[in-house]
Amino acid sequence: MSKKRVEYSDTFKAEAIAKIKENNGNISQTAKELGIPMNTLANWHRKAESGVLAGTQNYNPELIAALDEIKDLKKQLKIAQEEREILKRQRRTLPRTSSQVRLYARESIKILHTTYGDPI
Repeated sequence: MSKKRVEYSDTFKAEAIAKIKENNGNISQTAKELGIPMNTLANWHRKAESGVLAGTQNYNPELIAALDEIKDLKKQLKIAQEEREILKRQRRTLPRTSSQVRLYARESIKILHTTYGDPI
């Protein structure tokens, strides 16, 4: 059986962080008073201290925008690296020298003639 996930508003989170300060930084006591899990409150506190939690005093929207941009750039970099690796691989199906090209072309024509008959 799974528990239903509870969503908390930004204002509630900000008030919970303020309550931690009122309780002299005691997260476990504050969590008991508010009736929420201690780990949840500790995560909010950590995010508030780093300026990532919306509605708190240290919240910095420019930091959030920069973190999102870094995330997008990392995705783009990964895609570009994968494309580069694909292009670096040698294709084993194509002939490598001009004599092999001529031989490959002759063999292809022979196969076409035997498969489909003479060209019109």
